[in-house]
Amino acid sequence: PLVIPGENDSDDELARLSGWIAEELGPETPLHLTAFHPDFELRDRPRTPTQTLRRARDLARSEGLEHVYTGNVHDPEGQSTFCASCGGLLIERDRYRLGAKHITQQSTCAHCGHPVPGCY
Repeated sequence: PLVIPGENDSDDELARLSGWIAEELGPETPLHLTAFHPDFELRDRPRTPTQTLRRARDLARSEGLEHVYTGNVHDPEGQSTFCASCGGLLIERDRYRLGAKHITQQSTCAHCGHPVPGCY
């Protein structure tokens, strides 16, 4: 979702959203938290601070989601994919650039062998 300061960035709302996704769709469901920037007809709100997206990512992970990402901000850790089992880096991302990739051809973590959902 687009995270807008003062609209939907409270800990309660973010935790409820993340909890619902984890319970109803499963913990492997990716969640992309996107920063708002004032434009067009909604200019009375400030940009979403990177720290707000990092807090939202931490909340979502504490609710059980395994793959939570930040977007529209410079946050390489929040944009990269990590193994849900060992925490090892799977796919390194920095904005639109890809870096290291540690997923085997069998779609498992190259560090610990844990299955990684998706096609790589």
